[in-house]
Amino acid sequence: MKMGYRIVIPARIASQRLPGKILLELGGSPLLRHVWRRAMDSSADSVVIATDSDRIVKAATAFGAEVVLTSSKHQSGSDRIAECATHLGWAEDQLVVNLQGDEPLMPAACLDQVAELLQQCSDCDVASLYWPIEDADEVGNPNAVKVVTDHRDRALYFSRSTIPFRKGTIEAIASGTPWKRHLGLYAYRLSALKRFSALDPTPLERCERLEQLRILETGGCIAMAQACEYIPSGVDTQEDLERVRSLIE
Repeated sequence: MKMGYRIVIPARIASQRLPGKILLELGGSPLLRHVWRRAMDSSADSVVIATDSDRIVKAATAFGAEVVLTSSKHQSGSDRIAECATHLGWAEDQLVVNLQGDEPLMPAACLDQVAELLQQCSDCDVASLYWPIEDADEVGNPNAVKVVTDHRDRALYFSRSTIPFRKGTIEAIASGTPWKRHLGLYAYRLSALKRFSALDPTPLERCERLEQLRILETGGCIAMAQACEYIPSGVDTQEDLERVRSLIE
C-alpha cells in the first residue's frame, strides 16, 4: 500500500551570503513562492512552510501557502521541521520531505522519488539523492558534497573532500570512477527525524559541517539513489540569483 507524504519547506530570513534571499523577487514573485509552486506540483498530501520570521509568514500567507511559525533558536532546517510536525500533530510514521527554501528549480518528480525511495526501504531512517560527477573541478570542490555508497546504495559516508580518492582526476572520470555529488533533498520517517533532532551534533558532523553525518554516526541508515532528473543548484549567492532569474523570466 502506498503511503502518502508531506513536504515541509524550512525558510529563514537570515542568510550570510545573500541576506533575505528567500523574499527576493524572481519573475514578479518571491523566491520562496517558486519553491512552494514546485512542491505543489508534486503528489504530496500537503505542503507547509516552517519559518521563524513574521515577514515570511506574511509573504507566504499572501500567496496562499500554509505556514507554521517556529522557534528562532533552531540550528538547522531539520530541527525546524521537527517542531513544525509536532505542532501539526503528525503521526510518528509520517513520511516527511525536507525541501530547502532556496531551491526554486527543484523537479517535482524528485520530491516524489525521494519519498517513494524511503517507503520502499523499510530498514532506513532517511532517504536522499545524488548525481554523477563528470567534471574534474567539481570532484575537488569542497562546496560539492560527495557521498560514497555500498552495493545496495546505502550511504557509507559524506564529505567535502575527494571521496573516493584516486590520483589523476580527469583520467579517473574517463575510466568510470563513480564520484557522486550529494543533493540536499531528504525524506525522513518522522520518528527518526525527531530522534535525530534531539541529539547533539556529533564529531564528524562538526568536522565536515554536514548534519547528515549525525545520522550515520549514531547508527542510522540513509537510502540513496540517483535522481530521476537533474536538480539545478539552488540560490546561495547574487550570481546564483541572477542565473535562476534569467531561467525563470
